[in-house]
Formats: sequence, C-alpha cells, structure tokens
Amino acid sequence: MSAQMDELIAQFQNFQSKVRQAEARFASVGDMQERIARLETTVTSRDGTVTVTAGAGGTITDLRLTAGATRVEAGQLAATIMDTIRRAAAGAAQQQAGIVDETFGDAFGVDVSAQVREAQAEAFGTAAAEPASEPQPRPPSRPVRRPAAGDDDDFDQGPILRRS
Repeated sequence: MSAQMDELIAQFQNFQSKVRQAEARFASVGDMQERIARLETTVTSRDGTVTVTAGAGGTITDLRLTAGATRVEAGQLAATIMDTIRRAAAGAAQQQAGIVDETFGDAFGVDVSAQVREAQAEAFGTAAAEPASEPQPRPPSRPVRRPAAGDDDDFDQGPILRRS
C-alpha cells in the first residue's frame, strides 16, 4: 500500500506544480492586456500622401493627409487611403498576435502570429508576409460572369451588388 500512496503523492505534487505554472502564466494576462491597449502601428502610403495609425483590434486612431493628397484624383486618393488603412490594421493585428504569442504561445503550442499572417494573406490575396512593412500587390480583378441567355436560375438579371 505504501508504493501506491507514494505514487498518489507524486501525482498530486505533479498536479500542484502544473497549477502553479498555470497561475504564473495567467498572472501575466494583465500585463498583456496593458501592452495590447498601448500598441500602435503607423503606416505611410507608398506615395507618401497618406499616413494611418491603427491600435488594438485594428482600430484606426489617426489619419493624416499631406498637402499633396489634394492634387490626387479622388478615386485614387480613396484607394490609397483604403490600402494604407488595411496595411496599418494588418500591422496592428500582427503586433497584437506577437504579444499574445510572447505571453501564451509556448504554453498552448499555438503560433498566433503565423495564423494571423496566413489569414491576412488569404484575405489580401498575397503571400504570408507582413503587410505593414512590405508593399503588397493588389489582387487581380476577376471578370464578372454574365449568365448565358436562358439560364434557368434566379440570377438571370445579373449581379445585384456592384463593386465600385
């Protein structure tokens, strides 16, 4: 009976050790939350006319336009603003994932940063690179398929939503 008791005591001590490790990890959650709340990523457009700052969760906290932005055609300026916003938000998401990885990555065997980069690559149609620091090519536009005359579906009149 003594061998069984020794085994139970060893298992209990192992369990207590794991609980202490978990408590130590979760004690750093407050620090992680503070770091995430303070994070910022600032990105300037390739032509230098637009600067966007994004914070935690991709929240846009600042947008600055240079005097030269007023000389850019409205559609091009809008596209530049949107591209810069996407890159700033992507950079903020990557920074946030890095903070989570530093706090919990090795504990759960999950690489949040890699998952964020993969999701961004899929969403942006790019290689899994860091959008905030590297220029990203725009995905090629796909031709719109028009239904053949006599198609027997609900979409005979063409798409109901248009891209501008």
